[in-house]
Amino acid sequence: MTPLAHILEHKVVAIVRGADPKSLLPIAEALHAGGVRTIEITLNSPGALASIEEVAGAMRGRMLVGAGTVLDPETARAALLAGAQYIISPTLNKKTIRMTKRYGAVSIPGAFTATEILAAYEAGGDIIKVFPASVGATYFKDIAGPLPFIPLMPTGGVSLENIQEFQRAGAVAFGLGSALVDTKQEVTAEYLAQLTDKARQFVQAVASTPAS
Repeated sequence: MTPLAHILEHKVVAIVRGADPKSLLPIAEALHAGGVRTIEITLNSPGALASIEEVAGAMRGRMLVGAGTVLDPETARAALLAGAQYIISPTLNKKTIRMTKRYGAVSIPGAFTATEILAAYEAGGDIIKVFPASVGATYFKDIAGPLPFIPLMPTGGVSLENIQEFQRAGAVAFGLGSALVDTKQEVTAEYLAQLTDKARQFVQAVASTPAS
């Protein structure tokens, strides 16, 4: 299965931002136990590149590892060389998209307006991250009207309470940050058990969403 097919099949992308590097592998294992198969390590986290390399190696064949908060092509290249299989950005940077595609990786640039979303897709984005998604699922229905061929991934504002609404609105994947992984909490055995349970709830919510 290609990395793009993997993301589209599993849909839930766990965003880990600002975690202690020592806790990243236990977090990844806890997410995997809950059914999550895709993890994004943001590059504004301490030791991000080393963490990507460690998690990608330890979870090879079990978890797809990508880099997030990638703002330029040089950083994208460094993340890809560290083992990232997809690159996510909060904004549209065409040079970053080109670098990502040059390495055969999945490009998920960020955009918001219809003009930005179309530009990101035409520049080579495989999935377009719509950020922030706190505007609600109705916005996705509106965008899908004129642009039904563009795969969208809401990020920022997706929760257990609304993820099915986003899915019914046509979203193909979901970026989940603090709603799933709260890195401000101490990573204890209890926290990891709660993380596994929360991951399972998100995965089940997506799997049980009736077709629209």
